[in-house]
Amino acid sequence: AICGHGCKYGECVGPNKCKCFPGFTGKTCNEDLNECGLKPRPCEHRCMNTHGSYKCYCLSGYMLMPDGTCASTRTCAMVNCQYGCEEVKGDVQCLCPSDGLQLGPNGRTCIDIDECSTGKAVCSNNRRCVNTFGSYYCKCQLGYELKYVGGRYDCADVNECVTDSHRCSLHAECLNTQGSFRCKCKQGYRGSGFDCA
Repeated sequence: AICGHGCKYGECVGPNKCKCFPGFTGKTCNEDLNECGLKPRPCEHRCMNTHGSYKCYCLSGYMLMPDGTCASTRTCAMVNCQYGCEEVKGDVQCLCPSDGLQLGPNGRTCIDIDECSTGKAVCSNNRRCVNTFGSYYCKCQLGYELKYVGGRYDCADVNECVTDSHRCSLHAECLNTQGSFRCKCKQGYRGSGFDCA
C-alpha cells in the first residue's frame, strides 16, 4: 500500500487510504480527534481534550473513578479541589488531570509545568519546544518547515534564496544555509550583503 499524501498519525492500509491511530482523524490522520465532543461523552463530569487523547476530571466534591465516573465524597467536597481528588488511607489529596500540571502551593488548584524550561520535553532535531497548559508540543525551528519527505513528516530546511524570503541587496548573491541564509556582495561591490555599494 502506498499513500502519496502520507499518514501522519496512522498507517497506510491501501492506495491513499490511511487507518488512523486512536485519537486521530482526517484523510492523512493529521488531525486530533476531540473525544470530548463524541456521543456518548467519555467522561461523566468534565473532559479535557489532549493531543491524541483526553482526560476526565470531576467537579468539586467528587473523585475520579478508574472507569471515568465521578464518585461523591463528602471529605473531597470539604477540600474544594479544582479538578477532583482521591482518598488515600483516610487522607484527601487533590488531583491534576495531566502529567503536565502540578498542585499549586494551596494544594487545591493545578498549575502548569513548563516542560520546555525544565528539560522534561524532548524534541528531535530541528524542532523547538512550545509549552501549552498541561502539556507541550514540538515545532520546527525557524528556517525549517514541516514536510512529508521519504515516507514521514520531518522538519526540512527552507531555501530562502528560492522562496524569495531573504533580505539581500539587489547587488548581492543569496547563499542558502541550514535553517538560514547568507548574503554576499557581488563582484565590484562592498558591504554586509544586505547593503552593498
